[in-house]
Amino acid sequence: MYPRKTTKNADFICCNKENTLEVLQQKYTFSGKHKPFKHQRKTALFFTQHKKSFCFNEQGTGKTASAIWASDFLIQQGKVNRVLVICPLSIMDSAWRNDLFDFAPHRTVAVAHGEAKKRKAIIEQNTDYVIINYDGVEIVSDSIKDGGFDLVIVDEATHYKNAQTRRWKTLNKLLRDNTWLWMMTGTPAAQSPVDAYGLAKLVNPTAVPRFGGTFRDMVMTKITNFKWIPKANATNTVFKVLQPAIRFTKDECLDLPSMTYVKRAVELTRQQKKYYEQLKRRLVLEITGEQVTAVNAAVGMNKLLQISSGAVYTDDGETLEFDIKHRYKVLKEVIDESSQKVLVFVPFKHVINILTDRLRKDGISTEIIQGSVSASARTNIFKQFQEASSPRVLVIQPASAAHGVTLTAANTVVWWSPVGSLETYAQANARVHRSGQKHKCTVVQLQGSDVEKHVYRLLDSRINIHTKITDLYKEILD
Repeated sequence: MYPRKTTKNADFICCNKENTLEVLQQKYTFSGKHKPFKHQRKTALFFTQHKKSFCFNEQGTGKTASAIWASDFLIQQGKVNRVLVICPLSIMDSAWRNDLFDFAPHRTVAVAHGEAKKRKAIIEQNTDYVIINYDGVEIVSDSIKDGGFDLVIVDEATHYKNAQTRRWKTLNKLLRDNTWLWMMTGTPAAQSPVDAYGLAKLVNPTAVPRFGGTFRDMVMTKITNFKWIPKANATNTVFKVLQPAIRFTKDECLDLPSMTYVKRAVELTRQQKKYYEQLKRRLVLEITGEQVTAVNAAVGMNKLLQISSGAVYTDDGETLEFDIKHRYKVLKEVIDESSQKVLVFVPFKHVINILTDRLRKDGISTEIIQGSVSASARTNIFKQFQEASSPRVLVIQPASAAHGVTLTAANTVVWWSPVGSLETYAQANARVHRSGQKHKCTVVQLQGSDVEKHVYRLLDSRINIHTKITDLYKEILD
């Protein structure tokens, strides 16, 4: 249910009758390290022309940068004083804060995270931009209300699809008639046409009925007491209510690179943090006065990566499992955002089983590729993945499908945890980025610990971890 790109009935606020891209470019110098792509310029223009609107640009098209440039322009023009960015925890730093530093380095930025008192103090600093997670809004709603925010940007806006939740009601109370509101997601109404109701009621409330049940009857047909199916005209109805909207797919953005790399921060659970720090202290004591070899560095790093991933193998050969809810939540967000199928590379065997069970329980068709899967079974799974609608997700042990396999039915690769081999990493990503791929691809790196961040940094720099492992190990323990 993706609304098409449109500027119909546009409320041209900033550019008035001179509503051309050229005029915006004359009025505004796109700031920061990077030059905007053409579709990003058009998206930024669209934002400045619509006080309340949707951006449904696909994941990997750089809609965050467009929103930053557009909001910076509005601040420059005196139309906006302060901007509140509401987004998942996983992209508060890795996407929004970093992108603000890259694309609007002259603006002040603060991340409101932590205890309520700390969040309030951060909001009161009067920075140009404040970044906060969804649930944090309710914690400090009074401070936000008095904070002078006249532009609210909601990233991954599907978190506001249900108008009955406290989250939705809190945001709705904060919005005034003169508040700018931009809601962004690559997957509007992806699960059901009913999901459009909460989004539309925030941006375009006159387009939907007063009650959600009435809207459900407009777009769904009741088959049994427990089963509803979309009506034939549901897509058109969703399109009409989710306006004004703009959408670019990655394939429409001809100037985009064919492979985009994205980092997503994940929070370690309390249990993971405890064991991670205990192990780290033990490793520091073990190397005190001893020479660090490549062998003990590899063993120590592997243990830290295992804890970060969700299961560690003890010295007795037992497996200690950790709660993976935070990492899984971010993975689920990525899967929901993806327009095509998804590959999830998981280096550790035990985590593969935990993760696959969780995905299947959530109704996501998933198959496993690992060393214990026979050659004939793999062939069948690959064939089904390429040719049939199911499975949607493959959970793969990297070495088991890093070479020679074509999996172009997917255009998103997720690294649950990094691998130490640059060759394995590059070859695994190449499973989707090869002949036959019809879509532009995204590689998502999930990172929750310092060891993961360090390993990804080397991989991004095209450095084989094994050649730097002793130096890397000392760096991590320091």
